[in-house]
Amino acid sequence: MSLVETEQVLVVPTSLFHELGHFQGFSADVTSYLDELLSPEHTSYRPRSEMEEDPSFKQLIPYVIFRHVDVHGDVSVFQYTRGKGQGEKRLHAKRSVGIGGHISSDDEQSESDLNPYQEGMQRELSEEVAINTKYTERMVGLINDDETEVGKVHLGVVHIFDVESPNVQPREDEIIDTGFRPVREILEDLDGFETWSQICMRALFRQQ
Repeated sequence: MSLVETEQVLVVPTSLFHELGHFQGFSADVTSYLDELLSPEHTSYRPRSEMEEDPSFKQLIPYVIFRHVDVHGDVSVFQYTRGKGQGEKRLHAKRSVGIGGHISSDDEQSESDLNPYQEGMQRELSEEVAINTKYTERMVGLINDDETEVGKVHLGVVHIFDVESPNVQPREDEIIDTGFRPVREILEDLDGFETWSQICMRALFRQQ
């Protein structure tokens, strides 16, 4: 069996998201959602293979954007192409500015001081990239996209990592064509990017 077939992933009822305030696209109002969405009374771990086809649940996905501002004030973002070996087949060959993935039931078993969401985010980051620089981190918003089949079953939690130097390297062979690219160039070339990346770039960087 594949990992997707056997993995138990963190989900919340879609109805809870609607109760808290449904939106399409990006919301910067993290505080109105996260405490309830991550409350143990609402979360559960269910087979990923089933959840990918069940829009009555939302899989919570940390989505980390690496941002660098150089000495001239020019802003660039880490971006890459998803290879065919990455888990979500519906996103293969798409470019992306987000690193992250599912929170697994294994993350709940960790003996660290982090909660399962934080543990899962750190695990995904350590598996996918090497962050060879100092950085600061903050949670900046949520992504919901009910207009695509992938989006209907996922809810993204967006984090920005501001890095001191543009030194983030892929650890996985399926993260290809990587590098920091000026925000203005990405905004002019959004059609090749996955929907979540398009939503984030427009919401967070359009004014820069």
